[in-house]
Amino acid sequence: MEKQGKNYKLVSCGEINGGGRIVLHDQLELTGAEVSVNELPAGVSVPFVHAHKRNEEIYVVLNGQGRFYIDGDEFNVQAGSVIRIDPAGARCIKAGNNGPLRFICVQTEAQSLIHFTENDGLPVDVKPSWFE
Repeated sequence: MEKQGKNYKLVSCGEINGGGRIVLHDQLELTGAEVSVNELPAGVSVPFVHAHKRNEEIYVVLNGQGRFYIDGDEFNVQAGSVIRIDPAGARCIKAGNNGPLRFICVQTEAQSLIHFTENDGLPVDVKPSWFE
């Protein structure tokens, strides 16, 4: 499924809970964030520790269990865990031994958010069909 309007683009990732890595930068023509849906098989780790120059990362665990390494700290994560990591944070992630770890990763430039929804939202004078 794909649909595009003046101010939006809709694409389908297929089965969000099923295997592999989906990088949405090109598909959505993103200009302010990098978004990917990722899966590590049971017992598998990202094969390197990394940091970023400018981007913070947010990880949202969708399914499974695993471990994070950040700046020497190691801790467990599970479905529902959400982790934000500063650019300089040395990080790595590993799936637990009992099954795959499925997560969304969002990268965006640290300190770039000027307004958030509460201060950035603007009401507009239109209504969707379900408001009738």
